[in-house]
Amino acid sequence: MPNHLVNETSPYLQQHIDNPVDWYPWGDEAFERAKAEDKPIFLSIGYSACHWCHVMAHESFEDEATATIMNEHFVNIKVDREERPDIDNIYMAAVQALTGRGGWPMSVWLLPDGRPFFGGTYFPDKPRYGILSFMQVLQRVAEIYREKRLEIENDAISLTEAISGRLLLDQTESSPPPVEECLAEAVQVLSGNYDRTWGGFGKAPKFPSSMSLELLLAHHHRHGQKHALKMVTHTLDRMAWGGMYDQVGGGFHRYSVDERWLVPHFEKMLYDNAQLIGVYLHAYQVTNEERYRRIVEETVDYVKREMTAPLGGFYSSQDADSEGEEGKYFLWDQDEIRRVLGRSVDAECLLDYWGVLKGANFEGHSILWVPEPPNRVAKRHNISTSKLSAMVSKAKTLLLAERNKRISPHRDEKVLIAWNGLTIKSLAEAARVLDRPDILTMAANAANFILNTMHNQGRLLRSYRSGKARHLAYLKDYAFFIEGLIELYQSTFKIRWLNEALTLTGQMVELFWDDEAGFYDTASDHESLITRPQEVIDGAIPSGTSGAVAVLARMALYTGRSDWLDKANRLIKRSGTAVEKYPNAFMYLLLQAGFILNEPQEVVLVGEPDTPTFKAMHSVIKRHYWPGQIAAFQNSTGCAESILPPILEGRRAVNGKATAYVCQGSECHLPITTPEALLAELQKTTRAGSS
Repeated sequence: MPNHLVNETSPYLQQHIDNPVDWYPWGDEAFERAKAEDKPIFLSIGYSACHWCHVMAHESFEDEATATIMNEHFVNIKVDREERPDIDNIYMAAVQALTGRGGWPMSVWLLPDGRPFFGGTYFPDKPRYGILSFMQVLQRVAEIYREKRLEIENDAISLTEAISGRLLLDQTESSPPPVEECLAEAVQVLSGNYDRTWGGFGKAPKFPSSMSLELLLAHHHRHGQKHALKMVTHTLDRMAWGGMYDQVGGGFHRYSVDERWLVPHFEKMLYDNAQLIGVYLHAYQVTNEERYRRIVEETVDYVKREMTAPLGGFYSSQDADSEGEEGKYFLWDQDEIRRVLGRSVDAECLLDYWGVLKGANFEGHSILWVPEPPNRVAKRHNISTSKLSAMVSKAKTLLLAERNKRISPHRDEKVLIAWNGLTIKSLAEAARVLDRPDILTMAANAANFILNTMHNQGRLLRSYRSGKARHLAYLKDYAFFIEGLIELYQSTFKIRWLNEALTLTGQMVELFWDDEAGFYDTASDHESLITRPQEVIDGAIPSGTSGAVAVLARMALYTGRSDWLDKANRLIKRSGTAVEKYPNAFMYLLLQAGFILNEPQEVVLVGEPDTPTFKAMHSVIKRHYWPGQIAAFQNSTGCAESILPPILEGRRAVNGKATAYVCQGSECHLPITTPEALLAELQKTTRAGSS
């Protein structure tokens, strides 16, 4: 019989419905039973695309003998970390305090009131490498709970205090951190960790580090440091040539297990691809290199083809496994490639290009990658690089059609607002820069889906699947979605998107802001947990606090709300000590601090969008990389909307011509009526000039 997860919508929880373990979802029913029966709680946290979560499920949670012990001695709760990041953050802090590390699957044992007393990550089904088996751990914990209850109570008190210390920002509001010095220190740390051979930072495993690359691009823009740009372009090239990038279908896997970006952990996450679209787009703006545009468009195509729901939202992830084997869907053999390509293209040249001629590189098969620069391969085969590129493009189409016949990895089809917000932001900007209305439609459809579907009584809901929206949204959901709405406004100049952003910003402040503590991750009316989490470190995605600072800084410029800018500055001050000590743990926050410190450009275009001069002036804004800029628009006769953003007040066309107004800080410049003058003005008011 199915367990208590039967009514859950999370694909991860549904994967465990038929386990012999009597799983409960997080909620009052489980805790009330634990208290009534005086049993400890076993809390298992993971996510749908997690390979080792599947391994532990197969080894232990599907095993009748293990389930018998779990059901006899514990009340068992299963949580999808992507649906409930608040629970994940709290108990991850506990595991890190206990073991010095963390990860998924996460295994935590709690008192009936939710306080943790023991935990870890993956436990094997048999003892190995000095690690107890999961069965041994279960038996030992049950024994200690019976015989040493007072010690466990004391451990739970200490651990809960430690969790609060780890999750809450130091409330001391010090002087602002020296932002430029912190930015320079972050660049220096990245330079010290930079792999000059293969790109990226540090040793294996290697992650995409999108925020680090964005910070380096912004640093290059402000200071003209060539080495900062070199680290970015080298890393982007090596990632795009590696097996971490899906050479056939586009899009990036989660990370590379080796230093060469060859062997990926094969899961694909929406948030990685969303952020990497932005990084490659900005690299294209800075360098004008078509290879970066190609990666942007291929990754967007992947999102459109495989990660877009019929109603417009974007799915969360794809598994690493298919048919029970990690990476099977993405692997190739020489003979198979020759058969698929036939005589359509030079198969031997492409086998050389993708490193297949050198032999298998993963468990007897080949992960396609580009082990050397394409121009070398072209020279070796006496063809031009443009001809090679055309051959590669045709071969990808043929190989993708063949791969589509395989059994594809499981896809987690829940829609999360935060990750959709990151994607909307990057897509809206890509549409603007690349003049791709179809990409803009993708972004707008997703935003409309969230606004029309993922709410209840005026509140955003974090997760949607199978016709149901669930769980009150978190700070990240609000912050990242508002950032996406701002980009939609800047790409369409439709005042509707700015008004939606305005409404949600006010709601974000009302629900999550505390005048003494800053922003919490959970709303003020959220369910009571053992502590109220406040994540401030930027990890695989920015923290909610960093995202909120980005929103407040930009919306303050659009609306003239000095109180919002004050809150952004207060958050930067509060984090000053931590940022000075560990600048690389606050990459996105530093980017926002730099945005504020360097007095962002406010550009207002006035005119008729269909006129040649207006289009040329708009192109100046779109085509170039301006990390410290916001833009707004109204037509020649003034904005007809009922709500007029203060940034547009008093802006009129000069002598009927398309006109640009540029302000920076408290200084506004004379109206500009030619694209050449606009470019010169923007370059002049950027510290390092144009990139």
